[in-house]
Amino acid sequence: MKRRGIPGAGPLRGEPIVPVVVLHDAADAHPLADALVAGGIRCAEITLRTPAGIEAIRALRDRDDILVGAGTVVDPDQVDAVVEAGAAFAVSPGFDADVVDRCAERGLPIVPGVATASDIQAALRRGLRYLKLFPAGLVGGLAAVRAFAGPFPDVRFLPSGGVSAANAAEYLADPAVFAVSGSWMVPVDALRAGDWDAVERLSRAAQT
Repeated sequence: MKRRGIPGAGPLRGEPIVPVVVLHDAADAHPLADALVAGGIRCAEITLRTPAGIEAIRALRDRDDILVGAGTVVDPDQVDAVVEAGAAFAVSPGFDADVVDRCAERGLPIVPGVATASDIQAALRRGLRYLKLFPAGLVGGLAAVRAFAGPFPDVRFLPSGGVSAANAAEYLADPAVFAVSGSWMVPVDALRAGDWDAVERLSRAAQT
């Protein structure tokens, strides 16, 4: 699973694995980033599911060893907040034209979620071709990726939801997939316990 994309390509700059992180304390941001980098992962999606999300992004904004973006961005005001915090990209669970347009206005790369052909067409009309397939497992997994790749050959997918250590490599082997995301290397219990050794170990294993 060590495949990497072309450096600079797409909103994730070629990073193939995106941990979906839920932090409850922004003070954990640097230990988390240290563990991910030590395990060979250089990208993280810090979700806005908790109040600590924005401050965690802000804490990591000046690091040059990890690409930090904002996840669960669902309204335009959040776009403004994560831009000010220093996020390098945004990820949404669905396609929201207002969110996409605000990201364009603020110059923030976004990977919006899609689950249908209609979603994909809406994204393409906005000039986007790097899209999050969510929830990947429930909408058909790799079979869905391959089905969508037929009518939309220029689209590249970020499967999320149902992606795990067991199937990540299979997803990444498909040319229509530019990265995968999930939380199997950053389990909530480990984050709450400050078990950074576990995060490092799981991150390293995610690439084998």
